[in-house]
Amino acid sequence: AGMHTRAVALLQLETDLRWAIDREEFELYYQPIISLESGRIGGFEALIRWKHPERGLVSPIDFIPVAEETGWIVPIGRWVLEQACSQLALWHQNLPTDIPITMSVNLSGKQFSQPDLITSIEDLLARHQIPPGCLKLEITESSIMENAEAVTERLLRLRAIGVKLGLDDFGTGYSSLSYLHRFPLDTLKIDRSFIARMNEDGENREIVRTILSLGKNLGMEVVAEGVEEIEQLVDLRNLDCKHGQGYFFARPLTSDQAQDLLSSTPSW
Repeated sequence: AGMHTRAVALLQLETDLRWAIDREEFELYYQPIISLESGRIGGFEALIRWKHPERGLVSPIDFIPVAEETGWIVPIGRWVLEQACSQLALWHQNLPTDIPITMSVNLSGKQFSQPDLITSIEDLLARHQIPPGCLKLEITESSIMENAEAVTERLLRLRAIGVKLGLDDFGTGYSSLSYLHRFPLDTLKIDRSFIARMNEDGENREIVRTILSLGKNLGMEVVAEGVEEIEQLVDLRNLDCKHGQGYFFARPLTSDQAQDLLSSTPSW
C-alpha cells in the first residue's frame, strides 16, 4: 500500500506542478549575500517557494526533482529568471547605491542545456536594462560534470555576454579540485555543511581554508553558505573570506522585506 500511495501522491504533485505556473502559485524569496569586508549587502540569491493551495508552502527539495524529471523545470526556471530580473531592475531604480546589487539565480542542468538559453538571457538583460555583471547564474557540480566540453563552451558564451557564473554547494560532489580550473567560473559557494562544522573540528576548517585559497588562486570570489553563528562569521573573516550568506544575516525574505532591509542600509 505504501508504494501505491506514494505513486499516487507523486502523480498528483506532477499534475499540480503543471498548473502551478498558470495559477501563479510560485513566489520568489530573496536571501542577502553580505560583503564581509564592508559588512553591507552585496546582492541577493533568488529562491523559489511554491504556495500550494492545499499543502501550504512546499519546499524546493520536494518539488524541484519532480520538475526536473517532468521537464516542467524549464518553464519554471524561465519564470524565476524573469521575476528575479524584474525585481533587480526595480531595486536598481528605487535604491540608487554607488555599488549596484547583484542577483544570483540557480539554473538546473536541464535549463542550462536549453538551446535558447543564451538568447533568452540576452533578451532579459536588454528588456530589464540590467548591467550584465549584476546577474549571477549558479549551477551545480553535477550539471557541470555531465558533459564538460559542451558546458565549457556554453559558460564561455554566457561570460561573453558579461553574466557572472557561480558554482553552487562546492565541495560536496566530485573530486572537485582537479577540474575546477578548467571551467570559466567567477564564484564558488562553499557548501553549508562545511561551515556548520567549522568550529567543531579542525578538518572542516581546513577544508574551508583550502577552498578559500583555491578560489583566490583561480581569481574567483568565494561565498560561504549557511553562516548561522557569530563564531562562524569571526572565523570566516579571520580566514579572509569575502562573502557570506545565512540565517545569521537574514533568512530568505519576501521582495518587500528585502527592499525594507536594503533601505535601512544595515551593516554586520
